[in-house]
Amino acid sequence: MTWVHSLGTTEIIFILIFLILYLAYGFRYFKVAKALNQSRLNIIPKFILRSIAFILIIMSLLGPSFGADKKEVKSVGKDIMIAIDLSQSMNAYDIAPTRLEKVKYELKNIVESFNSDRIGLLIFSSEAFVQCPLTYDQNALNLFIETLNTGLVPSTGTDFGAALSMAYDKLTSEEETTSEQQKSKIVILISDGEDFGENTDQAVEDIKEGGIRLFTLGVGTEKGSRINVRNGYKRNNQGEVVVSKLNSESLQDIAYQADGEYFEINNLINEVGKLIATINTIEGELKDTRFIDTSANKYAYFLGAALLLFFIDVLWGKKVIKL
Repeated sequence: MTWVHSLGTTEIIFILIFLILYLAYGFRYFKVAKALNQSRLNIIPKFILRSIAFILIIMSLLGPSFGADKKEVKSVGKDIMIAIDLSQSMNAYDIAPTRLEKVKYELKNIVESFNSDRIGLLIFSSEAFVQCPLTYDQNALNLFIETLNTGLVPSTGTDFGAALSMAYDKLTSEEETTSEQQKSKIVILISDGEDFGENTDQAVEDIKEGGIRLFTLGVGTEKGSRINVRNGYKRNNQGEVVVSKLNSESLQDIAYQADGEYFEINNLINEVGKLIATINTIEGELKDTRFIDTSANKYAYFLGAALLLFFIDVLWGKKVIKL
């Protein structure tokens, strides 16, 4: 037999109250019995009966568990690959403190919201790299998110196609999956929308044909801002200060092509909550089914026996003092 709970403060208090009250009652009984010259042993049957009932109640509170049983445990979840744009334009500060720092904050909220799902991280600019493979480990994901910076990737432009192609490969690289399982695979592309890639349309088409859901998250404002670099602000080849603006049209377009949805973070709205809510409506796939041995809590038997003894106590009209 095992116990769900250990003997704690509550049970000890109940035991002390019972002992104190019964000792007070016993002391009073012995005093009266002595004065009336009665037997002092008449109290024992009732004491034993009530003590057994009280012990059974304490045992029921502790949750006695015994008996083997099999319980089916199903593991259901989604695979979410998040691609984060780390081009220099993500250092723009039209979203405080910068676009990238805001994304890092929201990524931690996304990870926390899908703690029963596998999440992977890709980083990209003109090329794409795996920052963290699909994992359930939230601590590892948050550690990788904290280290994100624009110095991790080449600073030669932005290519959505490279990121989307890699996300597709990582989500479909495991053993053969059914069409139903594909529906629980998701790509989230986070960027300010400045795409200079040539293979984006083909990557989006592959994702759509594969039954993978694509969501895009635009970060920035239409007004835009300058881009901080080490020696001031980023300039173009003509020496002019570059102003980076959110290009929501490109992100909306690829989301539309893949039958997905577009969400946005700007200086007025933050639609990450809507993104999380939308993904929550997607049914996860059955990843694993197993049976585990369990023990059932049998407190009801002990509680029922205690109540039966109290009922007998009420009906048993044994006199302890005879006049």
